[in-house]
Amino acid sequence: MPIRIPDRLPAANVLTQENIFVMTETRAVNQDIRPMRVLLLNLMPKKIETENQLLRMLSNSPLQIGVDLLRIDDRPSKNTPQSHLEHFYYDFEQVKDEFYDGLIITGAPLGLTDFCDVVYWDKIEQIVEWSKSHVTSTLFLCWAAQAGLKILYGLDKRTRLEKLSGVYEHQNLAQFEPLVRGFDDAFLAPHSRYADFPLDLIREKTNLRILAGSEPVGVYLAVSPDRRQVFVTGHPEYDADTLHQEYMRDLSAGIEPKMPENYYPGNNPDNAPRATWRSHGHLLFSNWLNYHVYQLTPYDLSTLSAAGDTLTKDWEE
Repeated sequence: MPIRIPDRLPAANVLTQENIFVMTETRAVNQDIRPMRVLLLNLMPKKIETENQLLRMLSNSPLQIGVDLLRIDDRPSKNTPQSHLEHFYYDFEQVKDEFYDGLIITGAPLGLTDFCDVVYWDKIEQIVEWSKSHVTSTLFLCWAAQAGLKILYGLDKRTRLEKLSGVYEHQNLAQFEPLVRGFDDAFLAPHSRYADFPLDLIREKTNLRILAGSEPVGVYLAVSPDRRQVFVTGHPEYDADTLHQEYMRDLSAGIEPKMPENYYPGNNPDNAPRATWRSHGHLLFSNWLNYHVYQLTPYDLSTLSAAGDTLTKDWEE
């Protein structure tokens, strides 16, 4: 089935060239079917690039999915044309009375910024609280995972001494859990973050079930008992060259970053990197859409019950 996106969204041409079936809203209105409704809160600076990456992940599903794009505020962007934002993005006030099957909150380049100094922190809190009664399942990516843990569990921000950048191996810690169904015992995924997610801390301070992780990176994938919140600390949606672009950007800025680990062939940045996590990324998103969205969501979204109290609800054995 196709992914349904707004008419003239740049991703339509990109995905079509990759032989991915996309359906514009104009054509979709003639389809007698209720598509899954997914809201994408895009906090990344290069919004069009992030749209392409996440829409590519969402397209690998037999479900028809309608995607709405949400911005956090109306401040001008340095990396995205204002006309694109005004044409394709909603403000929260425009969607706050709507209900969605899924919500994705992206990462943001705020790894060294305290939550109290984030300009739109109040709005992030508002959207996360709103999602508990208006969204079946919310997927928090990278910085958003840290923000979600603060809002839902009261966990203070933890920052690593050095940025975690590269492609790392993770262990599948719950092979019978639906979200990791089909995962290998060990799999690769990219990270680009200062945030720290120690395994012991998440086990002690939350009731989340840790589904994947490793000692070098900490928690990679965790889920709430009611499966209404999913936390991903890495970037399974990244293109093969995204870490390279970030590395070159930081070098140009004089930051003197460490070279991304386990990324360049021969550890030589002159060698083109290869995506070694693509199959895992597609499987993660398709499992989320199937088991945490489609199989949990009511047909009539207005009857969606509020998410349980994630601080007290225990796992059912």
